[in-house]
Amino acid sequence: MCVKDAEQVSHEMEDLGDSTNNRKPWPFLSGGDFLCTQMVNSGSNQLESISEDAVSTDGKHSLLMNFVPALRSGECSDTGGRSYMEDTHICIADLAKTFGCSLMSEEAVSFYGVFDGHGGKGASHFVREHLPRVIVEDADFPLELEKVVTRSLLVANAGDSRAVLSRSGKAIEMSKDHRPCCMRERMRIESLGGFIDDGYLNGQLGVTRALGDWHLEGMKEMGERVGPLSAEPELKMITLTREDEFLIIGSDGIWDVFTSQNATDFTRRRLQEHNDVKRCCKEIVEEAIKRGATDNVTIVVLSFHSEPPPPSVITQRARVGRSISAEGLQSLKFHLEG
Repeated sequence: MCVKDAEQVSHEMEDLGDSTNNRKPWPFLSGGDFLCTQMVNSGSNQLESISEDAVSTDGKHSLLMNFVPALRSGECSDTGGRSYMEDTHICIADLAKTFGCSLMSEEAVSFYGVFDGHGGKGASHFVREHLPRVIVEDADFPLELEKVVTRSLLVANAGDSRAVLSRSGKAIEMSKDHRPCCMRERMRIESLGGFIDDGYLNGQLGVTRALGDWHLEGMKEMGERVGPLSAEPELKMITLTREDEFLIIGSDGIWDVFTSQNATDFTRRRLQEHNDVKRCCKEIVEEAIKRGATDNVTIVVLSFHSEPPPPSVITQRARVGRSISAEGLQSLKFHLEG
């Protein structure tokens, strides 16, 4: 959660929860250097604007209908190479029940998030404590959920935390890092009068989306002018199938020393060994520190199965017969013998 001042963040979140006509629909409730995941569903209206992965096409219809996720989660964090901790995280198995929201549907809506702070931990902790309630208390939250079916995964990200889905052992990035090196972000920033200097937004920030940071001149909107530092998250939603094994949510300290595929392979191996999600998270953090992580490291792993991931299927390459002519053999013998 790249945020600076809790009062400033409170102001932004009040805007998000405003009941006026300018209020955004509930999937767009927050931003910042954070990553939140909800086990929600692909309802109509606003959610239709989110591209759903092709995994839900007719070819896998029967696989979809036969799969019911068995959610298990684990989490772990460490200061890493820092002397202080700014990361935080949250895991809520039943969002509506936790906040006393009555729904017609009996299906639980789970909520998981990683919040990466900078300039102190106050704002990231503030958002961790208040964001879930802002979502639940939004007027559209219960209305949207009444329209949906189960097995959908919605990921919202702003900043450089990352979510990676393991699909039969292949790493599928569910979020994009919002960093100045991203060409699409750079174009958005420059169109709003901002600039990239030595890899930093306006020469000051290493991320291009964040909550807070109103103290940084020229970053946020002032009156009618929109600043280059956006607080709006990017969303991605898919419908889960049996092939989807687990989701890794990590702060940038994890991804400084793991690639997405490397983290997926590491997690699969550990779950195949002991199938303990919480222990797996601890082992990922320990490995990140061994690899020299210089930032805070925070990890949340959400497993969709009660059983461990199956062994990877290794496809044997077809053997191809090869031969060499007598002339070629004689030439090779000549070169080998000098």
